[in-house]
Amino acid sequence: MNILVAIIAIAAVVLLITGGVVPALNFLIWVGVALAVIAVIVFLVRYIGGNRTV
Repeated sequence: MNILVAIIAIAAVVLLITGGVVPALNFLIWVGVALAVIAVIVFLVRYIGGNRTV
């Protein structure tokens, strides 16, 4: 699950940078924000839930 969160976070950063550099692909900023929010929610649920298994 940690790998999935890392992949989502990396994809979010790449999409945010791409969306900021290429104005024609402005919608990628919102996709990146959505993926970043999902990654943060998953992290918080795992952290608060106490699920420490690897």
